[in-house]
Amino acid sequence: SPVSLRRLPSHQPSSSSCPPLSSTALPDKPCFCPQEEFNDKPDSLFFNDGVRRIDFILVYEDEDKKDFEKRHTFQRRKLNSLCLLQVVDEKLMFVKVHMPWEVLCTYAEVLHIKLPIQPNDLSSRPSPWRFFSCITKHFYPNEELITKESEFFTAPFEKDRLEYFYIKDKDLFFTPSMRSRMAYYILSRAPYEIRGHIKKFGITKLLDGGVYKAAYPLHDCRFNVRSTEEDCPNERFVLYEEWAHPKSFYKMQPLDLIRKYYGEKIGIYFAWLGFYTKMLALAAVVGLGCFIYGYKTQETSTWSKEVCDPEIGGKIVMCPQCDRFCKYWRLNSTCEASKKLCIFDNFGTLVFAVFMSIWVTLFLEFWKRYQAELEYEWDTVEFLEQEEPPRPEYEAKCIYERKNPITGVKEYVPFTTCGRCVRVSIGIGTVLFWILLILASIVAITVYRLAVFFVFSTKLRTQEIKELEPFKEYVTPQMATSVTASLISFVVIMILNILYERLPRTKSEYENSLTLKMFLFQFVNYYSSCFYIAFAKGKAVGYPKEPVYLLGKYRNEECDPGGCLIELTTQLSIIMGGKAIWNNIQEVLIPWVKNLIFRYCTRVPSQKVIPRWEQDYQLQPLPKLGLFYEYLEMVIQFGFVTLFVASFPLAPVLALVNNLFEIRVDAWKITTQFRRVVPEKAQDIGAWQPILQGIAILAVATNAMIIAFTSDMIPRLVYYWSFSVYPYGNHPNNTMEGYINSSLSIFNTSDFSDFSKPEQSNSSLIISTCRYRDFRFPPGHPRQYEYNGYYWHVIAAKVAFIIVVEVIYFLKFVLSYVIPDVPYSVKEQIKREKYLTQVILHETNLKAAPCEPLTELRPKIKYGL
Repeated sequence: SPVSLRRLPSHQPSSSSCPPLSSTALPDKPCFCPQEEFNDKPDSLFFNDGVRRIDFILVYEDEDKKDFEKRHTFQRRKLNSLCLLQVVDEKLMFVKVHMPWEVLCTYAEVLHIKLPIQPNDLSSRPSPWRFFSCITKHFYPNEELITKESEFFTAPFEKDRLEYFYIKDKDLFFTPSMRSRMAYYILSRAPYEIRGHIKKFGITKLLDGGVYKAAYPLHDCRFNVRSTEEDCPNERFVLYEEWAHPKSFYKMQPLDLIRKYYGEKIGIYFAWLGFYTKMLALAAVVGLGCFIYGYKTQETSTWSKEVCDPEIGGKIVMCPQCDRFCKYWRLNSTCEASKKLCIFDNFGTLVFAVFMSIWVTLFLEFWKRYQAELEYEWDTVEFLEQEEPPRPEYEAKCIYERKNPITGVKEYVPFTTCGRCVRVSIGIGTVLFWILLILASIVAITVYRLAVFFVFSTKLRTQEIKELEPFKEYVTPQMATSVTASLISFVVIMILNILYERLPRTKSEYENSLTLKMFLFQFVNYYSSCFYIAFAKGKAVGYPKEPVYLLGKYRNEECDPGGCLIELTTQLSIIMGGKAIWNNIQEVLIPWVKNLIFRYCTRVPSQKVIPRWEQDYQLQPLPKLGLFYEYLEMVIQFGFVTLFVASFPLAPVLALVNNLFEIRVDAWKITTQFRRVVPEKAQDIGAWQPILQGIAILAVATNAMIIAFTSDMIPRLVYYWSFSVYPYGNHPNNTMEGYINSSLSIFNTSDFSDFSKPEQSNSSLIISTCRYRDFRFPPGHPRQYEYNGYYWHVIAAKVAFIIVVEVIYFLKFVLSYVIPDVPYSVKEQIKREKYLTQVILHETNLKAAPCEPLTELRPKIKYGL
């Protein structure tokens, strides 16, 4: 029986009954080594013998007897192939886990880990940037610290054919990340309680129940101090210096080293984030050029000059935008807002929207190619085709027996058909409830807009708000309402986001299902207010005689005479900027403060040498969802950059600046503030890929709709080109002079209803007519207040524009077909690797094996659990 897991005095001499590393036979009994004294090497990754490597650490407090029984069962069953060492540290017990060679070979085959069989003999194509190496070398990590690794053809490991694999050194054949991944695979399936047919197992359940305090692989050194140990590669130190340190913000990411140290799942995230950021640089340059063009032309724009002109805009009296208490106002009071609108609503914006529709397609197609290269280089090409092990949490719930309709073999599933329907219904109901809650908040904010606009319209125009009197020239009711409503909307978004994330969820909802549910909630939460401003506000307001009312009480909100685009721009800038600042502060401060508090509460004498496993225990564990929220944050940002870019060309610039910080913040956080994560395999970015494709398709439609129905671009183009044929006014052809006057209809103030008629002011000025934004016949016309011919020409032009944009949508599929998902060179290497695997591992054995009768052949049963 195993030795008792009890506290041992710190002065007890070291001893070990574990088999040596070279042992090829699995021990029959669990191997619990007595405590060994610490060798005062803070960065040592080995047992005291300097041979056995520490592959995993378990931490617990030996107080609860019930927990002791679970730990005893857990460490006695299924862990007899590992070497465990108990270490005492006053309050905590640290269990060192070591994987012997035979166990490594066995589980490398179980997990289908691909390992080298032969150096890559295919010549690589020279980089097109090699001629600029004297410049580009400064943007790459230091080659002296991060050397380029040799390329190999690989194949799934088979321990019976060990001699065919490229093994130089047994100690280095399996990398530390492979060893910790195999150790975690065993720990996640070791049982701790068996009662009849019910079996409870897995380190995750024990961690959730508090039986163990922590379970983690070790970092190889301190992040800011190079280790002096001979066998330490100092990869964490190198990653910090060349990747996570703020001084390296301009350098390319060492993706191969990231993948080697943290695994493919984290590596693919940083690869995608880096690729997205590089592609954003092109969009940011074009968007910044569009913004500069708008900024330079705002003073010379004909329509803004007419609004600000005292002889034009100063003489145009606008109708009140609310009932009774709102006053008449002059058009030139919106002079500054009109200039700001011209920055974002100009002909350059139209070109930029078309460019972004093509950019988003190129981004996704080139990412597929780059992802295919990483799949080959990181040995994940056939990852999903192999027998990927099921999650332990899924296996634990498999208690219902059924017959597999394909194989005919009995198997266990976690739910019956009825149970699955109930779970799906509950999940859909929960998501719908939160979406309805978001929509209710949007309605509440809309009511706030209407009420506050009424207050600002009545008080600001009568100078009752003394504090704003110096800014009266720049602050309009529309702007004041827009800014305050956007700020409130941002606060509501963040509150709902926090509440939704706090909902209890289990790992059985992972990962694609959880991704879709969470993105659906975030999509409605972040974008609903933007969709309202872009496609609902000001679209159904009627005209002064017959305005449209919301909820039968509030008069529907109108747009500024220049349109709603400036308000959409304000909403986007506040949400994008506020979200980026909040997330970066949160990601930096929270783990740093937690570690600071933990270190303060567990202070040790300064002269004490802290071993590697205790240093890592003082760090924060990576959240269970891993990098899920980092992906979600970037995908939401991608939506802002693509869905509404026609109204905010600076969105790619803001996203680029944020991502340059995001890469280094995530790198700093994962390298310095978190324990080393268990490496996981990943072939791609998972369910986020189809979500990005869906956003890209939707982006073409939303930008076309924004330009057609939110922007004033189409009416301006119609006015510019059509008056030589359709003379709706007296002005020189092919100029924008007189556009403001033509875009405002005339209303006779005597036609106001008793409810909406504004109260007469003390002014002696009698106003007989006022203007409003629409295309209707004037009073006295046989069809007064009905839509005129110009209105129908504008509608036809908008529909025609949307149809033309469909050509761009078609171009997306053409580009998808023309650009292959997998580069030709990668296809060659994959075929070469499969050929070598067939020749080296299979055909050689077939030639050497004697012929046997067909009846004697039996399927080989692999080592299982």
